[in-house]
Amino acid sequence: MNNSDIKILLVDDEPDILEIVGYNLRNEGYEVFTATNGIEAVKTAKKIIPHLILLDIMMPEMDGIEACEKIRDVKTLENTMIAFLTARGEDYSQVAGFDAGADDYITKPVKPKVLISKIKSLLRRLKADVTVDTTIKVGNITINREEYVVFKGDEKVFLPRKEFELFSLLTSKPGKVFKRETILDTVWGNEVVVGGRTIDVHIRKLREKIGDNYFKTVKGVGYKFVLEGADK
Repeated sequence: MNNSDIKILLVDDEPDILEIVGYNLRNEGYEVFTATNGIEAVKTAKKIIPHLILLDIMMPEMDGIEACEKIRDVKTLENTMIAFLTARGEDYSQVAGFDAGADDYITKPVKPKVLISKIKSLLRRLKADVTVDTTIKVGNITINREEYVVFKGDEKVFLPRKEFELFSLLTSKPGKVFKRETILDTVWGNEVVVGGRTIDVHIRKLREKIGDNYFKTVKGVGYKFVLEGADK
């Protein structure tokens, strides 16, 4: 996939950000679309199905957190990468962003070269092909890595991209304790800086959707996936 084939939706209510960031993205060859608020972002995303959305938090009419949640509820956008690009750098804002389904959180101001590097990292993960073990079956859970689909028995479970990748990693070796560093490197990549609570937020979401008994916390180390009752 060439850069010219990649659609990026840039969402911000500041004209200078749209102009400067948009210029740098177009200079890399990406096809760039813009929106100035959350409502417009959701509408535009449904129409163009972008590969990546760069989303501000503080915007009129609908903020970025709510927009992200609505986008994650759209079936055709489930594989779209979402990165918050915002001046809000507080921990609680980052947690809220990842909780809403974001793949990355980038704090403004950010140098154009750094931003482009982060975007390329996100898009590399988007374009990565799964070549082995496309389907995993653990107990009554079936995971199709190629189609990003999870079934618990006959029930289909919707997982945003990062939750799916984390779940896929843990279930690849049931019972194995995955260290937090390994999880961050594998799921988020070495070039992406995320808050320390990012993994915890995603594990909590997985527990809510898959079942609390499947996930065990190993204090000071990381997490593992077990069949229900296996560790009792």
